[in-house]
Amino acid sequence: MASSHSSSPVPQSNSSDAFFKKEVDTTKCFRPVQSLPDVCPKEPTGNPNNLHDSPSLVVDQQRWTIYHSKVNLPAALNDPRLAKRESDFFTKTWGVDFVDTEVTPSFYLPQITKEHFALYQQEITPREKVHERCKNICTPKDTFDRTLLHTHDKSRTDLDQVPKIFMKPDFALEDSLTFNAVLPWSHFSTAGGKGNRDAASSKLLQEKLSHYLDIVEVNIAHQISLRSEAFFHAMTSQHELQDYLRKTSQAVKLLREKISKIDKVMCEGSLRVLRLSLTRNNCIKAYNKLKLMATVHQTQPTVQLLLSTSEYVGALDLIATTQEVLQQELQGIHSFRHLGSQLCELEKLIDKMMIAEFSTYALNDLNRPLEDDCQILEEERLVSLVFGLLKQRKLNFYEIYGDEMINTAKNIIKQCVVNTVSQIEEIDTEVVVKLADQMRMMNFPQWFDLLKNIFSKFTIFLKRVKATLNTIRSVVFLVLDKNQKTRDLEDTLQKNSAKESMVDSEVAYLTHEGMFISDAFGDAELPARAADSAPQRNTSPNSEPCSSDSVSEPECTTDSSSSREHTSSSATPGGVEMMIGDDMKLTDLELVRLANNIQELLYNASDICHDRSVKFLMARAKDGFLEKLNSNEFVTLSRLMEGFILDTEQICGRKSMSLRGALQSQANRFVNRFHEERKTKLSLLLDNERWKQAEVPAEFQDLVDSVSDGRISLPEKKPTATEERKPAEFLIVEGQKYATVGTVLLLIRIILEYCQCVDNIPSITTDMLTRLSDLLKYFNSRSCQLVLGAGALQVVGLKTITTKNLALSSRCLQLIVHYIPIIRAHFEARLQPKQFSMLRHFDHITKDYHDHIAEISAKLVAIMDSLFDKLLSKYEVKAPVPSACFRNICKQMAKMHEAIYDLLPEEQTQMLFLRINASYKLHLKRQLAHLNVVNDGGPLNGLVTSDVAFYTGNLQALKGLNNLDLNMAEIWEQKR
Repeated sequence: MASSHSSSPVPQSNSSDAFFKKEVDTTKCFRPVQSLPDVCPKEPTGNPNNLHDSPSLVVDQQRWTIYHSKVNLPAALNDPRLAKRESDFFTKTWGVDFVDTEVTPSFYLPQITKEHFALYQQEITPREKVHERCKNICTPKDTFDRTLLHTHDKSRTDLDQVPKIFMKPDFALEDSLTFNAVLPWSHFSTAGGKGNRDAASSKLLQEKLSHYLDIVEVNIAHQISLRSEAFFHAMTSQHELQDYLRKTSQAVKLLREKISKIDKVMCEGSLRVLRLSLTRNNCIKAYNKLKLMATVHQTQPTVQLLLSTSEYVGALDLIATTQEVLQQELQGIHSFRHLGSQLCELEKLIDKMMIAEFSTYALNDLNRPLEDDCQILEEERLVSLVFGLLKQRKLNFYEIYGDEMINTAKNIIKQCVVNTVSQIEEIDTEVVVKLADQMRMMNFPQWFDLLKNIFSKFTIFLKRVKATLNTIRSVVFLVLDKNQKTRDLEDTLQKNSAKESMVDSEVAYLTHEGMFISDAFGDAELPARAADSAPQRNTSPNSEPCSSDSVSEPECTTDSSSSREHTSSSATPGGVEMMIGDDMKLTDLELVRLANNIQELLYNASDICHDRSVKFLMARAKDGFLEKLNSNEFVTLSRLMEGFILDTEQICGRKSMSLRGALQSQANRFVNRFHEERKTKLSLLLDNERWKQAEVPAEFQDLVDSVSDGRISLPEKKPTATEERKPAEFLIVEGQKYATVGTVLLLIRIILEYCQCVDNIPSITTDMLTRLSDLLKYFNSRSCQLVLGAGALQVVGLKTITTKNLALSSRCLQLIVHYIPIIRAHFEARLQPKQFSMLRHFDHITKDYHDHIAEISAKLVAIMDSLFDKLLSKYEVKAPVPSACFRNICKQMAKMHEAIYDLLPEEQTQMLFLRINASYKLHLKRQLAHLNVVNDGGPLNGLVTSDVAFYTGNLQALKGLNNLDLNMAEIWEQKR
């Protein structure tokens, strides 16, 4: 076709069959797609140059554009150059065989047959039958809807032909752009040769606009026709509504006439009765107001009378009640316009009076004579003051008591010092003016009695403070309990009121229904009659104005005797309950915080006493007085302070650390001085020790016996019994004899002093353990330097360190080692579990002592070893027998045995000589090997055997060594 050779693009079909399926029937005619030209111009966009981009019948009617192109799809798919017309255009490129080629089925897609739809057909067939049946029975309801939808779609299609510019809400031809878009006059102002063409364009534009107008009118008529039924229905309803309003107006008029008649007949008389009753009630209220005003007028004189008898709570209650009456019932009364401010000033004055009186009470309570009497001073007065202060929310009144406690504690110490100094004649108060200097002139017994007196005064002081503060706390807890009961009562009243409201609603319902109307009027008159009769019963002709029932009698009374009775009754629980008014607006949190602060004030009282005691101690300790105390004096002082600390903890219920810290500080200084004195003493003893066996006095034997009985303490001295007993040669410890030196005896006593000091002052247990371990280490190291290190030769002037010195040193160390487990158990029983790690010091000390003992034993063996080496190196096997060498060896062995046998136990002596014998055999064996003497039964062997037999006989003849296995066969070389 002609268009196939055109350069214009060919429109493509939306159907995929046009590309991927063959054309089955070539004779089939396809209806060509007709494209209608757009005769509507574009909407104006603000740029007049872009208004004519699209084709227009007015402008482009005679010019061909791409919109005139028409394409037939079968013509595009047919190729006239092919012989076979049934072939499509794919064969043009891919060949004729492309048509007959079969497509291989995919391996990934299943073969779908009719059997796959069998289940679906079985399920859907019954539903389809039911659907068809229902469709035949019921007429389709959507016929009209479909008609409307079809009509709507048709009208929508027609309206779409109208350009959008006409549909805009801001359409106005006054706008130049809009006018040019609707009427493009620029096309008509051309040359004269084109006049016919311009006339045709104008006619076409007029027809187009007329067509748009017809479309709009048709649509408007259509919309009116669709809504005509609703319009006529509304007009009909308007007439019916006017009829209803006319009937209603007539019914209302008739009802008003009936109500007017009923009002004249039944209501006017009753309302007149109600008005008269209301007038009567108003007169009664005015009379009661006048009585109340008379009562309020007497408030200030009554308050003055109550204050004269210290009735602060009653006065405050009266003021509060009067203020409430003025604000509620007498509000706006001109004669009382200044009474409120006057009562406020009076209330402030009462606050100051209560605070001043509480300060006076605290001063009198704390400064009265400190005797064993710990009763509360004027308990009723205190309770009344506390209630008044709580009522006025003066919750910091306890601070006044706390300040007075500090001053009283200072005065107690000062007065005790003055009284004690005045009784001591040695102190001249005219020369020594200051109390601190006078106190420092006292000796320990005098100062100790003074401290004891101060502690006793402080104990009584704390008991009084505790009694007073407990009374104050009890008042606070009474108020707290009253608040709780008030809340419970309010909850109960709310529940009851809820039940009554239900009953009232039922009565109101019955009254509304017209039942019991007369009874309801009768019940309403009863409260009014009761209100009339109550004032008449309470009011007498001679009654005082203050006897009104609006104010309670305790608040309005003018009799002073009744006030005193009220004050005295406050001591009883009933009187306390009377003091607790409902106007104490204190929250539970405030009351609990106040009770805690009062309890904390008791703790502060204990801290104050401890702090003042610490200052007293520090004032006496300035010249080193406490550090110069001996052990007994310091223990006595420590026990006194510990007793006072425990008493204060029992009274106040909390530990105070200041005095305990001061005691601990002084105890640490005492421990340092205690340890230094004994360490110096031990050092002097060791430097003067000649390491000879000392006699054991009876008192030391008693000391050791007391430890064996389980009492680690210094026994009491018995002078008469000690003079009759003589000193012993050995110290008997659990059946064993210990030869010791004098230094070790004193060391045992020093160790027991450490242990007893721990019992007397438990707070220094850890320090004493450290110091004692240091002392034991010092003794071990110093004795090692003096004996093993031969330091005694220069220090004491010994000529030599003998085996007897070594054995005696070893035995002394063994005695100390014996007591280390006992000391460890003593300290372990007095340590906290978390402090048990400190006991490892005793394990280290025990190991050091055992090492020292082993070194002494090795030293003894080494002495004999050097002797054997010296003598046996010159040994020759020859007559006579025994040889001189063996005779010297036996002589030295006998001296060794004589030196150590009385000092060491028999088992240790045997073990020591076994080690010496082993050294002897080693040297003899080495010498025989050097001399080539063998155990062959020859003459040399016989001579050696005789010497060895002499050695064996002499050694076993020594005391305690007769059963010693010497095994002398080891001196001979074994034959291989």
